[in-house]
Amino acid sequence: MIQVNDRFRQLPESYLFSEVARRVAAYKKNNAGVEIIRMDIGDVTQPLFDSVVEAMHAAVDDLACPASFHGYGPEQGYSFLRDAISRHDYHDRGLGIDPADIFVSDGAKSDLGNLGDIYSRDCKVAVMNPSYPVYVDDSVIDGRAGEIVDGIWNGLVYLDCDPDNNFMPSLPKEKVDVIFLCFPNNPTGEAITRNELAKWVSYAQEKGSLIIYDSAYEAFVREPDKVRSIYEIEGADEVAIEVRSFSKTAGFTGIRCGYTVVPRKLKGRYADGTEVSLNMLWNRRQCTKFNGASYVAQRGAAAIYTPEGLADVRKVTDYYIGNAAIIKDAFSRIGFNAYGGDNSPYVWVSAGVGKDSWQIFEAVLHACGFSTTPGSGFGTKGEGYIRLTGFNSRENTEIAMSRLIDSGIGL
Repeated sequence: MIQVNDRFRQLPESYLFSEVARRVAAYKKNNAGVEIIRMDIGDVTQPLFDSVVEAMHAAVDDLACPASFHGYGPEQGYSFLRDAISRHDYHDRGLGIDPADIFVSDGAKSDLGNLGDIYSRDCKVAVMNPSYPVYVDDSVIDGRAGEIVDGIWNGLVYLDCDPDNNFMPSLPKEKVDVIFLCFPNNPTGEAITRNELAKWVSYAQEKGSLIIYDSAYEAFVREPDKVRSIYEIEGADEVAIEVRSFSKTAGFTGIRCGYTVVPRKLKGRYADGTEVSLNMLWNRRQCTKFNGASYVAQRGAAAIYTPEGLADVRKVTDYYIGNAAIIKDAFSRIGFNAYGGDNSPYVWVSAGVGKDSWQIFEAVLHACGFSTTPGSGFGTKGEGYIRLTGFNSRENTEIAMSRLIDSGIGL
């Protein structure tokens, strides 16, 4: 037998959302006939837009004809999509991100993990606490996390987020090389202002750090003083990579398509001090390990940037934010502290004194018949919280919150 990557056994036995699904399945097995409403995992429920479906059908027809057939596409993405992204997501907003800075992929989750291929294993990594588990788990697999002690990986720097700092992390006291930031945030649902984000860009410029900015939920931002792209901050194109997804904004969770921006101004250095373009390294990595997102998916994604598609994005994100508002109001009415949900589909709920997140998960599941995500799965600062999503249907959201209010459950 071959020797395997020993770091896998350092990971939790089960990925957070797999464990949630396992417990929900066990409850349903022991309570036949009970309808469980899923308010935990961030999977969308609204169907693909008509414009996207039409474009994807046309793309399939292209593949059925010898004259228009497409085999391997560019590893960086087709120009029709990269041009549309550059124009609508950046240039129309006064941001100088060009098609050559954009790399289309099969989704943000893949890129967030794969980016570790282009920076050194010796880099000191900082993550928000709580945060999306992929940032930590990928660091564990890549050997950057060290050992876990009392729930904390001693090789990582944690940026604690709680009500005392309005879920906005403080700058590290020490120098870190790579910083994972996510806004609007998963799981807390909070968005960041330009003044707050500018502090991070300044830190990265001063320390020579790289920011990996996860903006998968940028289309949910409604308040004008909150940031949608890190490149709204002057100088960010010299210190930051931005990762985006079509999953939550256009129902692509099952289609798989997103993109990562690696500006050509962004530089790193080899061990001998020689300067190198991160755009060039990422391009080389993708050409080596990736054959590009499918032609059909990319044609569908391009349709999002038509007038009809852009209107549909606004409509569907309004719908999910409306669900989040219902969730936030219901938990507030019964005495819980509820955060987020205004510029995000996520609501972050304080689960009460003396009970851990999994206890609250079980209590809500049994008393109300809907599932949540235990906050402890997002880090030590998530203990005592649960996360809910606005991605279910309006009908199911209203039923679940009605059950909550009628249940009598409280702090």
